[in-house]
Amino acid sequence: MLKKILFVSIMTIMSITTYGQEIKNNVETIKTKMDIFTSKTGSITKFVDTKLPNLKASFGSAKTRIRIIANGNSSISFYQIVKGDKYSSTTASIEYSDLIEVLKALKALKTEVDNDITTNPDYLENKFVTVDGFQVGYYVSKGKASWYIKLEKYGSDNTLFIDNADIIEIAFTEAKNKIEELKK
Repeated sequence: MLKKILFVSIMTIMSITTYGQEIKNNVETIKTKMDIFTSKTGSITKFVDTKLPNLKASFGSAKTRIRIIANGNSSISFYQIVKGDKYSSTTASIEYSDLIEVLKALKALKTEVDNDITTNPDYLENKFVTVDGFQVGYYVSKGKASWYIKLEKYGSDNTLFIDNADIIEIAFTEAKNKIEELKK
């Protein structure tokens, strides 16, 4: 009887200590282009912002700006869209080369929207996603297309609904032109 109690006690202790061990995964979080450039250590990093007009959304508006980040001898330009209230905000940072790709994708999406509406689906979504997780697109429901931009890959309250694609295209074209002007 004593041997059985001793055996059960040892097995219980072993199972608890074995179960309690942590297994560390070497999972690296995905970094955005902004994160990679600003995380350089051992050098001075300078941020320069240039305000742009607000981006008009269906429910309010978002602040926009060009942010140039200089680190050592190199610099990089971002178009930033900031959706926020007095307690929190969500920011999209779209690097210049991604901004060019977004504009190309937006033109392609605009050519497809009318055909997608005429198919009269229960629900259809058509979007473009950058490597950093920024999304621009539309969804079709009940015979109507609704345009949106999703500022960040994760989180909540990070979507802006836009009345039409022209508003997005004008704002993004102005941002591209301003970046090109600032680079001169």
